[in-house]
Amino acid sequence: MMSEDDLGDEQADDLEGARYVELQVTTHFSFLRGASSPAELFSAAALLGLPALGVTDRNSLAGAVRAWDAQKVTGCRAIIGCRLDLVCGTSLLVYPTNREAYSRLCRLLSIGKARGGKGSCHLDWSDVADWVEGTIGILVPDRADAACEEALDRLAVIFGARAYLALSIRRRPRDAIRLRDLARLAARAGVQTVATGDILYHAPERRLLQDVVSCIREKCTVDTLGQRRERFADRHLKSVAEMERLFTRYLGDLTPLRRSVEIARACRFDLGQLTYTYPDEIGESGLTPQQELERLTWTKAPGRYPHGIPGNVREQLSHELRLIGDLAYAPYFLTVHSIVQFARSKDILCQGRGSAANSAVCFVLGITSIDPVKSELLFERFVSAERREPPDIDVDFEHERREEVIQWIYETYGRERSALTAVISRFRARGAVREVGKALGLSEDMLSGLSSQVWGWARDGVEAKHAQELNLDTSDKRLALTLELARTLINTPRHTSQHPGGFVLTLGRLDELVPIEPAAMPDRQIIEWDKDDIDALGFMKVDVLGLGMLGCMRRAFALLEDDKGIVMDLASIPHDDPETFAMIRKADTLGVFQIESRAQMAMLPRIKPTKFYDLVVEVAIVRPGPIQGDMVHPYLRRREGKEAISYPTEELRRVLEKTLGVPLFQEQAMRVAIECAGFTPSEADLLRRAMATFKLTGGVSHFRDKLINGMIARGYQRDFAEQTFKQIEGFGSYGFPESHAASFALIAYASSWMKCHHPDVFCAALLNAQPMGFYAPAQIVRDARQHGVEVRPIDVNHSRWDCTLEPTQGRYHALRIGLRYARELKNADGAAIVLARGNEPYASVEEIQRRAGVSGRALDRIGHAGGFGSLALSRRAGLWEVKGLGEEVLPLFAAADARAGKLRPEAIEPEVALPQMGEGEEVVEDYRAIGLSLRAHPLAFLRDELARRKMVTCAALKDIRDGRWVNLAGLVLLRQKPGSAKGTMFITLEDETDVANLVVWPNLFEKHRRVVLGASMMGVRGQVQKEGEVIHLIAQRLEDLSPLLASVGQRADVASIYQVSRADIVKSAMAPDPRDAANRPLGRGARDLYDPDLRLGSGIIPGQPTEGIKVKTRDFR
Repeated sequence: MMSEDDLGDEQADDLEGARYVELQVTTHFSFLRGASSPAELFSAAALLGLPALGVTDRNSLAGAVRAWDAQKVTGCRAIIGCRLDLVCGTSLLVYPTNREAYSRLCRLLSIGKARGGKGSCHLDWSDVADWVEGTIGILVPDRADAACEEALDRLAVIFGARAYLALSIRRRPRDAIRLRDLARLAARAGVQTVATGDILYHAPERRLLQDVVSCIREKCTVDTLGQRRERFADRHLKSVAEMERLFTRYLGDLTPLRRSVEIARACRFDLGQLTYTYPDEIGESGLTPQQELERLTWTKAPGRYPHGIPGNVREQLSHELRLIGDLAYAPYFLTVHSIVQFARSKDILCQGRGSAANSAVCFVLGITSIDPVKSELLFERFVSAERREPPDIDVDFEHERREEVIQWIYETYGRERSALTAVISRFRARGAVREVGKALGLSEDMLSGLSSQVWGWARDGVEAKHAQELNLDTSDKRLALTLELARTLINTPRHTSQHPGGFVLTLGRLDELVPIEPAAMPDRQIIEWDKDDIDALGFMKVDVLGLGMLGCMRRAFALLEDDKGIVMDLASIPHDDPETFAMIRKADTLGVFQIESRAQMAMLPRIKPTKFYDLVVEVAIVRPGPIQGDMVHPYLRRREGKEAISYPTEELRRVLEKTLGVPLFQEQAMRVAIECAGFTPSEADLLRRAMATFKLTGGVSHFRDKLINGMIARGYQRDFAEQTFKQIEGFGSYGFPESHAASFALIAYASSWMKCHHPDVFCAALLNAQPMGFYAPAQIVRDARQHGVEVRPIDVNHSRWDCTLEPTQGRYHALRIGLRYARELKNADGAAIVLARGNEPYASVEEIQRRAGVSGRALDRIGHAGGFGSLALSRRAGLWEVKGLGEEVLPLFAAADARAGKLRPEAIEPEVALPQMGEGEEVVEDYRAIGLSLRAHPLAFLRDELARRKMVTCAALKDIRDGRWVNLAGLVLLRQKPGSAKGTMFITLEDETDVANLVVWPNLFEKHRRVVLGASMMGVRGQVQKEGEVIHLIAQRLEDLSPLLASVGQRADVASIYQVSRADIVKSAMAPDPRDAANRPLGRGARDLYDPDLRLGSGIIPGQPTEGIKVKTRDFR
């Protein structure tokens, strides 16, 4: 028996009168084992009258915070522990009884995870002995055999009076005998027994899903799962009365149930006891962090204000520094400052964003680029005394150089004190349908069809009516069960991955607060909790994020300097450039940061930006907040002069004048409360937070009287005050932070300026920064050509790995497509080709292989990309040459012979006249090999057919009057279904003349779901809708024209010879000589002239189906 000292002095009031506590609960954070969430389990436990649950996920504390949250909601206490699966096969439940024991458990798990690698944990008995002081250990046995007896002896030695043996009823034959035998073994070893239910799900109906996740884990079907299925069917939570009934029947003794309460009383650790301390940042000459922050702030402020620090700025800085000092946040600001300083010392572009842009201290330290005093932003939106939540500074870095920053953080703060937060990867609808279907044995064809009916971010799986549209029999039990279980599986955790850049840093050891494990990427490590978990516990994190456009701009500045001799950076880009804003007003913003989406392009001609703040509004207005808050149309009407602008008071004029009297930003709602109702800044921030969640909690209501009475006291009429509150209440949950919009607008303007004045540079930089943004390389290249930029193809003698610029006689440089766009060409092979080339061009394909030492496969990739043009070789001829080289690099003597002009007899072959590929065939192969074509647009080859079908071009829409019905066809470039659009889908089509924007209403989307989600080329009948310069086509009928697109190659002037024959019969285009099959040479001469697998070009055979052009359609929410 445990003594009073062992158990601790505290007695649990919440366990008064308790008869049983479930101590072995596996949540779905034991990935692909548990089938219920902590919230479901604790809710079920509360309904069953269980006072506490012991959470024991496998080698993990990943679900601990969610269990702790569920405890606060349900009142059912969470006992935090875990199940250790040792390498010898033994399993233990381990429960820390206090804060120190919890830290040791975290250290133990971190050791096992570091040893086991990503997704594994390798621990043995010796590790347990070293780290389990203060914990309770419960052995989870299988059978009462010698292995169990040995494990009990070890357990008794290591845990002493804190050792227990779990007794679980498994509903197997001879279960009662098994339990009694286990109890005898435990008594012999001096170990007490305790009853557990070994829970995997909260309710009986989850059993089916549990079988499915077992199949996913084991990569098998339910028909072949066999003994790998969990061993008994009722591993759901049971009431105390049911557990007493079972143990009376099987064991005849209720003592093991009562011991579960004894253990629960002993485990008094709660996650709320964790004390997080941010690392100290020691300043110069031993200054405290606060003193160092103040020194840096006042030292750097003159750099931001070279003509003197304005009085209001000085006052704001003093206010912020006082609040930062009161809240002890100075070390956090110093950390972010040091990270930014390091990045800038390495010439890595970076910029802070988000609510940090509300801080004048962040501005003068160079963390952010927006002057919050000039922009009248509120610091309390960022840091609030009443809120007392850790500040959150997001800093964007160049995507490709962010790793340098991440490794510097590890080196500076130590790997025992720093790690990235986790991201819990969860099943989305498409993956859930596929995985459940595979587990239930559905065919691959059926799974492909079902998953094709899922919009990427859908939360409701596949409905039965969508399956019926595929001609599937929804009365089939397996199919019906697949659809049902897939809906249940959606949002279930599958594994952990790493956050894009959220770092947790601590003063002491981080692995004493949470287990740390290796990330999938080398030299990175993550904690087991995600950002919501650490927010719940009050941990601070530093967000080191990657932004593709910053990397793009870095490349652009480098190209400007290298190719044009112009030295620039973000700070030196001219402000308020008229030409740039003229381009933006025309919505000529493809590729530009934040304002390139079809929704943004549609808004630009209406807002007609002429200055920077217009871009701030533009970035913010096409968001769910202003749209659902009904702010967009009033703002546009006022901007267009169609609605009068009025301000009842000067206070409201000061707050809302810059947005024409319409509140668009969270900061404005806060300002209204401050200026018009007498709120303090901190109270206004609490109002903002209440507004953000009022639909869920109704928390904004208690601010009603304060705001209305405050406005009445300041001279406002009650009716107006109540109307103002209603506007704020309706707007609050959707408001967008002005600071965030302003930070993004800076980069939007910079990228727009670069595109406007140097479209050649911008296109090259954007292509080298892919993948990013809305558009595929084909559209980026097309846009550059429309702006007068010559684009040249991949060439083995001219291309580098990246896209480069080449001088021309015209206004802009020519853009040379880089080797990176040759599909499946490795970077190392590309680098070898460029390095070996130097200043001496290659003269032949054989010479490339000899000098660069690359494989035939690498040259084949370049050949398919049409990269041998400077060698006077067409795509087909180039591939013919590559095939003659074989797979190995020529040996030295052969290379020497070649240099000496000697040819071995077997290397001599007759000249071959290969048939030329037709233009359409070339375009098909271009898209396959590099994802774009410089020759022609695929629809140019189909225009005659489309004209016969009375389909107009995209460009023709500009000349068609509003309201007219038209037919149109194009490649599907973009599909977007934002949550704010209430089910409406927006689709962008492209033909050889321009692009068209379709609006697909929800009922049409459902009617033509297969076409919308599956077509590469789409035909549409719709009504033209024009509003100013903005044109949409409101779809009425949709058609999948992908089969027509597949015929592009056949519609060109393709020669009749479609198969490559032996060299001696090529001119007669005869079938392959049947003798070849029996007489294939064992070796290979200069060229094995016939190879049935050789695909020289697209291999199009007239009258036969082809793979066609693969269009890269991008889907966005």
